Amino acid sequence: MGLPGWLILMGALTAIGPISIDMYLPAFPEIARGLSATSNEVERTLAAYLIGMASAQLIYGPLADRFGRKPPLYFALVLYILASAACAFAPSVEFLTISRVAQAMGGAAGMVISRAVVRDHYNTQEAARALSMLMLVMGVAPILAPILGSQVLALAGWRGIFAVITLIGLVLLVTVWKVMTESLPPQNKIMLSWGNILRTYAGLLRHKRFAAFALSGGMGSATLFGYIVASPRLFIEHFGVSPQTYGLLFAINACSLIMGSQVSARLLKRHRPKKLLPWALALMMAAGVSALSLTLLGAASLPAIMGCMMCFMFSQGFVGPNSAAMALSDQGRQLGSASAMMGTITISCGALAGLTVSMLTAPGPLPLALIMGGCTSMACLLGALARKTTRAV
Repeated sequence: MGLPGWLILMGALTAIGPISIDMYLPAFPEIARGLSATSNEVERTLAAYLIGMASAQLIYGPLADRFGRKPPLYFALVLYILASAACAFAPSVEFLTISRVAQAMGGAAGMVISRAVVRDHYNTQEAARALSMLMLVMGVAPILAPILGSQVLALAGWRGIFAVITLIGLVLLVTVWKVMTESLPPQNKIMLSWGNILRTYAGLLRHKRFAAFALSGGMGSATLFGYIVASPRLFIEHFGVSPQTYGLLFAINACSLIMGSQVSARLLKRHRPKKLLPWALALMMAAGVSALSLTLLGAASLPAIMGCMMCFMFSQGFVGPNSAAMALSDQGRQLGSASAMMGTITISCGALAGLTVSMLTAPGPLPLALIMGGCTSMACLLGALARKTTRAV
């Protein structure tokens, strides 16, 4: 499967999340010094972003099913641009935290609507392949964002990072206006009412297959976001690497994610998503439990932690797109709402993991290892429960 232009644009819209999250990670120590804040307070600005993204997705899903895919994107991107500019001028860590929530509420639309657009075009197996290919596009962001962020940090300080993010939002807004075509057929638009929205979301939560696969993928994402929140403190402060080296280590893990997603895309030509998930989840759990065991044994060196993270990232390249495709199968006219609910579940798991890591004061890799061991085990268990509710899809 090639990458049509619309799919590349969906990847760029999805990449808003990684860009907004990863680009300012190398600046955590400088932000703390500049705003007279603690490391934990700066980490909570990231957790606040995840909370804003999780809650906003519930709004954009019904709007995308009622008004189409493009109109909600216009509003969201304008909000994202204004909030990013506010982050650049933040006078305190509290103002930065509030601005990050607003920024997330704008950026959330890209994640929701891009998944819905993919399902507008493809069936379940093709969607799983497309979402795997999409990871190649959005996977560039975690590779480049910390590296670019560390360079901007050296040239223009941490405020310059948010200025660049503002510019990226402007480029995406113009591209959506000029390039994107509406993919929701008029006959598939649904009426918008609070009662209808609540019934749709309640029905999705009662849908055993949807909930189980969404939660399984959410636990994988919880591990991923726990790593993102913990990595600056772990790599820069504990292991003593420079911000530039941190960007390179982050890129190595992102490459593992891309590699996993592309292997998944190739295997999906011959195998169904249901067949790929079990072993991918087992590999994910092995990586998480290994990281926790090494930490408890006092053998969690930087190479050991990197090895566990690379293994986890590779398996996440499988789990993310395949669990998403399975969760969204047979959702029909409520794809926008289903995508929103799945995104909310996924990001909520990540936000809880991020908050947990930011509140754990134990030194070294223990906070991250606890998240990795616990969340990957839960992902594997939920995946097993999900498969029991699924026919051959």
